[in-house]
Amino acid sequence: MQITRQADYALRAMLYLAKLDKDVRAATSQIAEEQQIPPSFLAKIISQLSIAGLILTSRGARGGVTLARKPEEISLLDVVEAIDGPISLNVCSHSASACPFGDDCPIQPIWSDAQHELVAKLRSTNFGQLINNSRN
Repeated sequence: MQITRQADYALRAMLYLAKLDKDVRAATSQIAEEQQIPPSFLAKIISQLSIAGLILTSRGARGGVTLARKPEEISLLDVVEAIDGPISLNVCSHSASACPFGDDCPIQPIWSDAQHELVAKLRSTNFGQLINNSRN
């Protein structure tokens, strides 16, 4: 299983923005070049992150992109779900009733537990932590 390429690019772009000084705006062309993201793909990602309230965008000579909140207030889960929607490892992860075998399936609890652990890890990891880890 893999997250989408779009979510991976979004995480890279957000980490790039998180490393900037407060109130510094980055040009999307700069992000695309430094993070090796196709510019047209990044434009779509920027739009989705903006709609989700994770970044602020502005046009013009002094325009660019910046985080909408402090890096410590944005989790990896926020970004992944803004791009890919809620994480679901299998259709039965949320409810055994989605499976034709229902409560008799011995695999459903494994999917459910694995999904819960993944979501918890992504929720508990924020960009402030990632910045601090990369400086050490």
